[in-house]
Amino acid sequence: MRDLWDKPWFSVLTKLTYSAYLNILWLICSLPIFTIGASTTALFYCTLKMAEDRDEGLTRMFFRAFRSNFKPATKLWLILLALGCFLGVDGFVLSRLWNTSAFWTILTALVIGAAVLYAIVLLYAFPLLARFENATFGILRTSFAVGVRYLFCTLLMAFIYAVMGWITVCVFAPAFLLGMGLCAMLCSFLLVKIIHLIGGDPDAADEESHDEEC
Repeated sequence: MRDLWDKPWFSVLTKLTYSAYLNILWLICSLPIFTIGASTTALFYCTLKMAEDRDEGLTRMFFRAFRSNFKPATKLWLILLALGCFLGVDGFVLSRLWNTSAFWTILTALVIGAAVLYAIVLLYAFPLLARFENATFGILRTSFAVGVRYLFCTLLMAFIYAVMGWITVCVFAPAFLLGMGLCAMLCSFLLVKIIHLIGGDPDAADEESHDEEC
């Protein structure tokens, strides 16, 4: 029986099951739109732990991270949501004007560049918040700096989200049951070494959490 548990395919199946469960928790806790930030931070807290083989009960970890990061994650999410809406509206307007004059073409190029920078920050903001304590604009700055420095990882993460979105919309709609949970888990395996390199020591984080609980 022990040989069965030690097989690589069984470990992969277990992590897929865990990611589906975390995806359900993420969906439920994201239903009020303003809680998406706290829910995403909690999701990455759990998947980063899974990537380190340090998970200690998914439900308990998820809701502990959800509660402890609720205020900073909500503030961060509302800022990112406002910026995303602003860029989306600009993009919609400019999509109808970009080829009418050189001015609108240049402005469209600037908005596209801003959207790329926004996407980089969005990829890293909540994973970093799950591991580091920092002010909101500190997280935004660090997300941009890390995303640019580790550009290959950034491109892989963007590819993971794009492929999952394409599969869910165009190929197999029930894939949404894995959705964000699977994306977060795959991205966490890419992120975990980077987070350790920039100072996200899991042992120190655990010691702080144990001290707070005591």
